[in-house]
Amino acid sequence: MIYLSIDWNPSIELFKIGSFSIRYYSLMFVIAFILGLQIMKKIYKNEGVSIEKLDSLFIYAVVSILLGARLGHFLFYDTKFLFEHPLEVLLPVRFNPFQFTGYQGLASHGAAIGVIIAMYFYSKKVLQKPILWILDRIVIPVASGAIFVRIGNLINSEIIGKSTNSDYGFIFRQLGEDFPRHPTQLYEAFGYLLTFILLWYVYWKTDKKEKLGYLFGLFMVCLWSVRLFVEFFKEAQVDQRATWDLNTGQLLSIPLILVGLYFMFRKSK
Repeated sequence: MIYLSIDWNPSIELFKIGSFSIRYYSLMFVIAFILGLQIMKKIYKNEGVSIEKLDSLFIYAVVSILLGARLGHFLFYDTKFLFEHPLEVLLPVRFNPFQFTGYQGLASHGAAIGVIIAMYFYSKKVLQKPILWILDRIVIPVASGAIFVRIGNLINSEIIGKSTNSDYGFIFRQLGEDFPRHPTQLYEAFGYLLTFILLWYVYWKTDKKEKLGYLFGLFMVCLWSVRLFVEFFKEAQVDQRATWDLNTGQLLSIPLILVGLYFMFRKSK
């Protein structure tokens, strides 16, 4: 007999000292940022850009991704908490009772907006190049980082899929369940892996990087199309469904896909 379901009940903590703990989810973020830094270092060397400008890029990227994702989560999914506990949104702690929680609750749409805003200032103040130049290149490590973020979500048994109504799927024992669900975290991670491979190939093997905005547009189309599709297999993060029976994540993805198509097929001056 072939078993198609997987009992999923991993430890979410790498280690713990008192109330302070380091989770595997945090480790996934560290890996994503370090790998992203190495990818951008290779790109900067290829483009003849000073490696010293990577330090500023790293700071801009880390701060914008974390704050953008954090604010985006509460703005899109829990606005009431944002206005009632603004400090707990911005800081990785809970005050009553005091507890180090880390950044639990991150929205990729918010992270995308945060990065774009940060890259505008980085391109003006540090790089002295058009914003689309840096956006065309930073999307490559962003795609790779998204893979590890979704693996972290799987370890945390969060952003779960719907029941498969079959023997196939992951049984999330951490949630006290005994039935299989779609491993949507892996679906997305695989989609982001394909996105990363495509961007890497287009950058290194074609001349498309010479067209400002093309790689950025390709990233937007691929990544948010993956998100739009996989959402059909996910449990909604908020109870209400939006227009056309699409959830909030899907509605937010559609305009970003359209933005990507514009940058891919607009006429170059």
